[in-house]
Amino acid sequence: MPTINELCMEWFKNLLWSESVGQTVLVYSLIIAIGVALGKIKIFRISLGITFVLFSGIAAGHLGFHLNPNVVDFLRDFGLIIFVFFIGLQVGPSFFSSFLKGGLTLNLLALGIVFLGAITTVVIHFITGTSMSMMVGIMSGAVTNTPGLGAAQQALKQATESTNNSEIGLGYAVAYPFGVLGIIFSLLLIKKVYKISIKTEQENFDKKLIQNETVPEKVNITITNTAVFGCNISEFQHHFVDEAIITRIMHDGQVTATTSDTLLQKGDTILLVASKKDVFILVKLFGEISKFDLEAVPGKLISKNILVTNHKISGKSLNSLNLKLKYGVSVTRIYRAGINLIASPNFHLQEGDKVVAVGDEKSIESVTTFLGDSIKRLDEPNLIPIFIGILLGVILGSIPFAISGIPTPVKLGLAGGPLIVAILISKFGYRIHLSTYTTPSSNLIMREIGIVLFLASIGIKSGEKFIPILVSGDGFIWMFYGVLITLIPLLIIGVIGRVFLKKNYFEICGLLSGSMTDPPALAFANSITQSDAPAVTYATVYPLVMFMRIIVAQLLVLLFL
Repeated sequence: MPTINELCMEWFKNLLWSESVGQTVLVYSLIIAIGVALGKIKIFRISLGITFVLFSGIAAGHLGFHLNPNVVDFLRDFGLIIFVFFIGLQVGPSFFSSFLKGGLTLNLLALGIVFLGAITTVVIHFITGTSMSMMVGIMSGAVTNTPGLGAAQQALKQATESTNNSEIGLGYAVAYPFGVLGIIFSLLLIKKVYKISIKTEQENFDKKLIQNETVPEKVNITITNTAVFGCNISEFQHHFVDEAIITRIMHDGQVTATTSDTLLQKGDTILLVASKKDVFILVKLFGEISKFDLEAVPGKLISKNILVTNHKISGKSLNSLNLKLKYGVSVTRIYRAGINLIASPNFHLQEGDKVVAVGDEKSIESVTTFLGDSIKRLDEPNLIPIFIGILLGVILGSIPFAISGIPTPVKLGLAGGPLIVAILISKFGYRIHLSTYTTPSSNLIMREIGIVLFLASIGIKSGEKFIPILVSGDGFIWMFYGVLITLIPLLIIGVIGRVFLKKNYFEICGLLSGSMTDPPALAFANSITQSDAPAVTYATVYPLVMFMRIIVAQLLVLLFL
């Protein structure tokens, strides 16, 4: 009869080594908890964050933890899907607008970093003879891009019909640490070489923001142009550039909200919201700058921020809602994803938008009820659209695309398909009544869960071979390859941006961090610039770069296997 000690040992053995579902959950929980805890440790103000989960997984694999391979594959792929899908939901609303004006130049520079990294990878592959599967793993680690790693693994699996793709994970794990450090080193080197003053750069950045012609500006105008006396506001709508909005009017000392039928009389004062570049034209059209500030004049009008939470409103334009005619309320501005936008009649509202409404108290209350303004409603997850989006993303990712010169059809895979669908439905989902709004905290926790499941799975699969390869010397050679892939593109584009295009250092910080899709580097950039300004550029280049990293990683695997 077994003793108590023997029973305890048997129980402990089954708990850790049985390859059961319970053992899998236990090991994953242990790996993730330890990895996240270690990721909070900062050395010289630098932290690898949740990437430590990868190294915790490697340690578990090295120590001999064996899990059911089918379960590990499922958790890896499902974690990747969740991660990229919620990234798509996050960046989708700003994805297309990021190409406008200066954003186009920044995106082209970021693409230059992506392609230079790919070219460096291919050159090292041919010079050294290192397998492309290993080089793509090194490249993904060197540019700190986890979705690219997942896409490359998917492409390798499709091309070879093999699940043994641990080489990619090994290359990623070896190159990643300097990937983070390399971005930070590049930022500091550019600052040092060009003797950049943070104070001067901040002043220049602030001036640029003030001169931004698309930022909404309010102006009070006194009606003095005889051509507009006795005309109503609707008669001048076709004159308005970028759909300027007249929100208030003062007639005979009384301040009221405007409607399309409001008449303009001599000596009236109007409050107008328009793009900075249009203000001069509009002042000339109506009269002259007023000495009165209608927002400061006591009266019955109030201004209120209202959340759009009524799902029936999502996707409808302000023109179709006609709040002015129905309620006597003007919508002057809209906040979406932290961006201040002009409320043009053709603007389509989405759940989660915050509108600035102007009107009398009773009318504002009516509009508040109409639009929803329920924070509790936003806390309720839209599960049906999310899983429909994931379904469509998996289907899109499985469709093969034949490209001339490539023997194997290209698939977007489980990384590219869900990402594209998420971007599209977050931007245009209202047209088919799909509301994908998630609170920032919900989006963050889903992304974090997805990425830690993925990283833990990669680590477990790579752990058995990681230490022997590192000790044998090959690991240090791969690490050197990663250094080249990290630094060469960053320094070339950084110099081009600073010397030839005269970009602000804050923009360069955001550009380099965003081109590597690396939050730790962005956090470091914010700390050395003592500003959140780099995040503006980071957000501009991030969506396109994330997409291209995924596509390029797959193409390298399929073209050079």
